Amino acid sequence: MLKEKKAPGIFFVIGDQANKRPDILKREYAEGHEIGNHTYFHPKFDEISHTQIRWELNLTQRLFESTLDVKTILFRPPYGIDHQPEYAEEVAQLPLAQDMGYLIVGQRIDPDDWSLRGGKPIPAKEIVDSVLRQADNGNIILLHDGGGDRTQTVAALPQIIDVLREKGYQLVSVSDLIGKTRAEVMPTLSPEERFEARADGFIFTLFQWFRFLIGAVFVLGIVMVSGRAVIIGLLALIEKLRPDHAVMPNPPPSVTVLIPAHNEESVIVQTVSSVLLSDLKDLHIIVVNDGSTDRTGELLETNFSHEPRVRIIHQVNRGKAAALNAAMSLADTEIVVTIDADTEIEANAIGKLVRHFSDPTVGAVAGNVKVGNRSRWLTRWQALEYITSQNMEKRAFDLLNCITVVPGALGAWRKKAIGAAGGITADTVAEDADLTIAIRRLGWRVSYDEEAIAWTEAPETAGQLIRQRFRWTFGTLQSFWKHGDTLLRPKYGTLGWIALPNIFVFQLVLPLISPVIDLMFFGSLFLWGLAQFRVTRLPQLWTTADVEKSVFFFLGFLLIDILTCMLAFALERKEDWTLLIPVLLQRFYYRQLMYVVLFRSVKEAVSGRPVGWRGVEPEIPQKAAKAPPKPAAAPVEGN
Repeated sequence: MLKEKKAPGIFFVIGDQANKRPDILKREYAEGHEIGNHTYFHPKFDEISHTQIRWELNLTQRLFESTLDVKTILFRPPYGIDHQPEYAEEVAQLPLAQDMGYLIVGQRIDPDDWSLRGGKPIPAKEIVDSVLRQADNGNIILLHDGGGDRTQTVAALPQIIDVLREKGYQLVSVSDLIGKTRAEVMPTLSPEERFEARADGFIFTLFQWFRFLIGAVFVLGIVMVSGRAVIIGLLALIEKLRPDHAVMPNPPPSVTVLIPAHNEESVIVQTVSSVLLSDLKDLHIIVVNDGSTDRTGELLETNFSHEPRVRIIHQVNRGKAAALNAAMSLADTEIVVTIDADTEIEANAIGKLVRHFSDPTVGAVAGNVKVGNRSRWLTRWQALEYITSQNMEKRAFDLLNCITVVPGALGAWRKKAIGAAGGITADTVAEDADLTIAIRRLGWRVSYDEEAIAWTEAPETAGQLIRQRFRWTFGTLQSFWKHGDTLLRPKYGTLGWIALPNIFVFQLVLPLISPVIDLMFFGSLFLWGLAQFRVTRLPQLWTTADVEKSVFFFLGFLLIDILTCMLAFALERKEDWTLLIPVLLQRFYYRQLMYVVLFRSVKEAVSGRPVGWRGVEPEIPQKAAKAPPKPAAAPVEGN
């Protein structure tokens, strides 16, 4: 509007805003206007230290120099304390700017165009009328080009110019008022100063890009995680509504259950007993005591040595993969089921898994693993995670045929598929994930059965949880690396285009940068809050608008997260909805533990140190109380 009316103005610029929009700063100077220093972050001028005043002025001056190749001697303090100071503190700060060589520019004509009435800017007519009433009181008019909705200011500006000119006023620059030229109040840099300004400009650009990237990563991360949650939820819902075509053949096939055990004296009897209560009668159980140093072997012999369906193998400690291979070599059935030694299954679980093998393309079937010992906050959080994350994802990936983990806690396998994939190897510490991906890449189908339920014992302390999840995470990274040649390869279908990218993006990259995003978000929110209540004098790197946008996205993410969790519970059978009560608290504690696990896993992966198969070391001799599964799978008396 000033250009259209050929009227000069002086723009007192906030450095932080100018760094965001250097194009506007350049345009103001190119169109003949003058530029003045208005500090970098627009702080309360009478509340900041002399050090910060110098810092604010110098930083803004360096920005002008690096952007325009000129400097300015014009300065206007924030909040207009220069023209009518009311306190000694306000006056006390002004000489410091003068000592730095600045000419302080005030104003006596102020229509308060920034003010609001009923939440809306005051009308343009009132701004014009206010300027005309004060026209004879001074010779500088203050208007605002930022800080909110300025449409009424822009509408008032041409009217102010026209009316003042009609009344005989001349519109001139500040330099004209003091008898100087624009070049004198905005001198050009010397060649030496230009070189330094280029270096400053590089730093300003880096800072702006850094802030942009942080904001972009924050928003992109939330959008990606929320978008994934929505997509996973929709796919899981579709999978739930699909007709179930799995039918148990007649007669039912023979099945061998493989149970590797290492130091599981508190749970091994219940685990084997729950398998013996299975409604599938043609059942054989092979338990491998892998070098236990507690009473695991003794309890097995005492309770099951006379059970004809149970075969007990004792071997020196060789690891879980070796234990499973030892059991596999003794299995003479086409279908095998693997169960962890700390897991109890429901009576119909094995039958529900086995029926899927009536489809000759099925190579493995994942069961629905739930946390049984829900007596503590930590185990309840894990129960929530199993339902809303692990099992929800399996539902969705079953639809796409790209499940990457048939859990060792409960999974069924076609023995021929295991042999074709090279058997159970010790290449990774997540042998179940490694084997699942190997089978899937050969073209076998990997399915999921929500009705095949197992109750597992979850870690009850943070230390136990970190050890368990470290093994899982480290093993997942190993499996991803081992099968990385399937990534984005059309030959492998959804395994290469969805499953492995999902591991890389959502289990590695985003979790690695999430702590930085969290710290930046909550740190900026905390400092912004302190600044609002004047608790600190630190400069604000984020404006109120920045914080509002961040909070909006963050709350949107939490809302989508909660809705997805509710959908996961709705898809489950007879679940305890009270687990959802601490869902928000889980995000601020439980997730931080997972960050620790991931960082440690990446560190160990880079260092190449070996990792054992044992995930959880019991710290208490007795098994904690479990949420009771169906009566048929209840622990037997006399352990």
